[in-house]
Amino acid sequence: MEASSSGITNGKTKVFHPVAKDVNILFDELEAVSSPCKDDDSLLHPGNLTSTSDDASRLEAGGETVPERNKSNGLYFRDGKCRIDYILVYRKSSPQTEKREVFERNIRAEGLQMEKESSLINSDIIFVKLHAPWEVLGRYAEQMNVRMPFRRKIYYLPRRYKFMSRIDKQISRFRRWLPKKPMRLDKETLPDLEENDCYTAPFSQQRIHHFIIHNKETFFNNATRSRIVHHILQRIKYEEGKNKIGLNRLLTNGSYEAAFPLHEGSYRSKNSIRTHGAENHRHLLYECWASWGVWYKYQPLDLVRRYFGEKIGLYFAWLGWYTGMLFPAAFIGLFVFLYGVTTLDHCQVSKEVCQATDIIMCPVCDKYCPFMRLSDSCVYAKVTHLFDNGATVFFAVFMAVWATVFLEFWKRRRAVIAYDWDLIDWEEEEEEIRPQFEAKYSKKERMNPISGKPEPYQAFTDKCSRLIVSASGIFFMICVVIAAVFGIVIYRVVTVSTFAAFKWALIRNNSQVATTGTAVCINFCIIMLLNVLYEKVALLLTNLEQPRTESEWENSFTLKMFLFQFVNLNSSTFYIAFFLGRFTGHPGAYLRLINRWRLEECHPSGCLIDLCMQMGIIMVLKQTWNNFMELGYPLIQNWWTRRKVRQEHGPERKISFPQWEKDYNLQPMNAYGLFDEYLEMILQFGFTTIFVAAFPLAPLLALLNNIIEIRLDAYKFVTQWRRPLASRAKDIGIWYGILEGIGILSVITNAFVIAITSDFIPRLVYAYKYGPCAGQGEAGQKCMVGYVNASLSVFRISDFENRSEPESDGSEFSGTPLKYCRYRDYRDPPHSLVPYGYTLQFWHVLAARLAFIIVFEHLVFCIKHLISYLIPDLPKDLRDRMRREKYLIQEMMYEAELERLQKERKERKKNGKAHHNEWP
Repeated sequence: MEASSSGITNGKTKVFHPVAKDVNILFDELEAVSSPCKDDDSLLHPGNLTSTSDDASRLEAGGETVPERNKSNGLYFRDGKCRIDYILVYRKSSPQTEKREVFERNIRAEGLQMEKESSLINSDIIFVKLHAPWEVLGRYAEQMNVRMPFRRKIYYLPRRYKFMSRIDKQISRFRRWLPKKPMRLDKETLPDLEENDCYTAPFSQQRIHHFIIHNKETFFNNATRSRIVHHILQRIKYEEGKNKIGLNRLLTNGSYEAAFPLHEGSYRSKNSIRTHGAENHRHLLYECWASWGVWYKYQPLDLVRRYFGEKIGLYFAWLGWYTGMLFPAAFIGLFVFLYGVTTLDHCQVSKEVCQATDIIMCPVCDKYCPFMRLSDSCVYAKVTHLFDNGATVFFAVFMAVWATVFLEFWKRRRAVIAYDWDLIDWEEEEEEIRPQFEAKYSKKERMNPISGKPEPYQAFTDKCSRLIVSASGIFFMICVVIAAVFGIVIYRVVTVSTFAAFKWALIRNNSQVATTGTAVCINFCIIMLLNVLYEKVALLLTNLEQPRTESEWENSFTLKMFLFQFVNLNSSTFYIAFFLGRFTGHPGAYLRLINRWRLEECHPSGCLIDLCMQMGIIMVLKQTWNNFMELGYPLIQNWWTRRKVRQEHGPERKISFPQWEKDYNLQPMNAYGLFDEYLEMILQFGFTTIFVAAFPLAPLLALLNNIIEIRLDAYKFVTQWRRPLASRAKDIGIWYGILEGIGILSVITNAFVIAITSDFIPRLVYAYKYGPCAGQGEAGQKCMVGYVNASLSVFRISDFENRSEPESDGSEFSGTPLKYCRYRDYRDPPHSLVPYGYTLQFWHVLAARLAFIIVFEHLVFCIKHLISYLIPDLPKDLRDRMRREKYLIQEMMYEAELERLQKERKERKKNGKAHHNEWP
């Protein structure tokens, strides 16, 4: 859910009406370059408890000057003129003093200005405040190809056809009766982000007159300034040697404890945002985005991108798009469930199960499990119908198509965002080699074909051997997961008998449900424990591979973690869906585990109820646990930090910290960036699509979770975490490929769930081949009469094995010992020529299942590929806008250069200077 940002700044209305007449170049005369700041890092100033306050940015003292006000808000140097662009934190007791001194000396040599301040609560902690003057910003912005606004965009109406115009008129009439866009943000509360309405170009100091510069101090926004300073710090030496550079290495070896850009002040205010405006962009994000009261509103993505950078902005854009696309899926899934509710009384199968008081089912476990009437499973048969009904196949096809439409339209949405955020032509610069790679392979070098410089080289044989070891580690961890699933299977087969002999009648009569419920809870605990192990193993294997660059390392680690987590989370679900009750044998010849434990059978009403319980419990518990850890952990950590401060300084003394100390006391962003956020949503996407035929309510649960997730993540980023460094990205990276893989897997799994786990195919075969309507081409409810009896086989109780023979003889049902019982299968009766052999109906059902899988997969894949072909990656209007912008930029650059030369020529004429051979 997303929206663009436009409106007012600090309560003052700014209305912009784009017109086609705007053809003049907008720029201001540059002020003389002056730097009032002093680099006095040699003087360490102790903290002052009265120097800052939470509401210092709103001081209203009449005679207070701007520098004085800046001094008090904790975002500037002590002179109140130099804005703090970056913070470094170290301890005086750290042994890496020499490296730090060399590093800071080189920082000053690069032109950055520095100021130091000790912590208010711990004099051992030193904060190094960095400021980048205009000259440094301009020089590095040109090197980094930072795109800056240089001309207002010229808007134009696309060509409209008469037919489309008529449709728009009819739609506008209909909209008059609807609420006026209640989900959109109030435009008057959002700032006018000028760069969104301007053409941009890579910054160039030689063509500085082309850019719109109203104020040099605000030309580069805070996120851009921090990104430039971080870029500088990553390339500064701390020791002699070509590999001894970069802030990351100093953070790794303990020279510095933390490094982060500052938040723009407090996210709270005593005054209402509607009456007094926003204190800063952080306060505005909290009120319009991170507050729980605006959960139904679109996200201000442009403001998120401005504050946190394009990479985080794209994550929230994708999350909002995914959440918005879940609405139709959740609606259809709820419709399928409600369809099952409304048709429950008309379901012939559940009626027969509930009325089958004379059908006695064989025990589901050895000895302790009793005989039971089929009518005892009436409730489970009705619950199964809620999920396994005539609309299930339609919903499975719909979700497979939905996954494709979601990905295709996300590509279009991403293209629009990339255009609006100037990411279309942006390419990642040549990445630096990882320090670990350099240290390992520094002795062997070869020429880089792109840069032409020598660089460390990893031999092909070494790379292959490392990949083989890594793949072996992955295979071993997957075997660990399979072993854990095997342990759960053993637990299930053992505890069925235990619960069947339980003293409580409630548990004894529902032994299978109790077994499934406890097994799912134990499985969830094992999943959470193994997740901790997987992270360490994935780190070990990724570092063992020695990836060359950070992006290669990130992609390799992401793939391993996803594979581990996916197998860990879904292995038990796959067992229940495709193996539970499939290879149990039949009474008198049960297949056993290690020739001891009888394999678990499905409930008399089918195996789908077990799959529904597995998915429902795991999905709810996993999402609840993730939400608690995402918000609860940083909240507890930050509360503990505040508690320690109160204990040290006394609860009665109110301490007002400067902004750098407030931010330092917050939690740092995860070491893996957005990995945890993406992983949680991708795994949820897998749950929503892979087994959705067995659990149609999965999209609804995902939708409810994501509505909370967006605001929870926003609250965490704005209030609980230090401000992350704004970084750029064009898309969501390797996660898109993983999403496509899940979409393909979902088609296959849903086909197997419908064909194997569900009773859809056996019922269809019975209706057309064996039921009352056989040969008539009908398949209504009347055609299902007798299905339950036809799906059950007969077993002679005297044929039981000694270890399987139940303790009860079944005399409680009819007063005499039972001679026969029934079980779910298609087998001949005991008095036939081949006792307990497969019947012809079994082979018909098997052939129909295989045929359904093939037809379903081919049909859905054809639909998916057709949709992918018909939906272009770029919207037509966006393609036209891009072409027009390219044309206008060339025209404007030419006109601007021509105007500048003409202006210089006129000035020379006024001054009486000769101007021979000038152009034009």
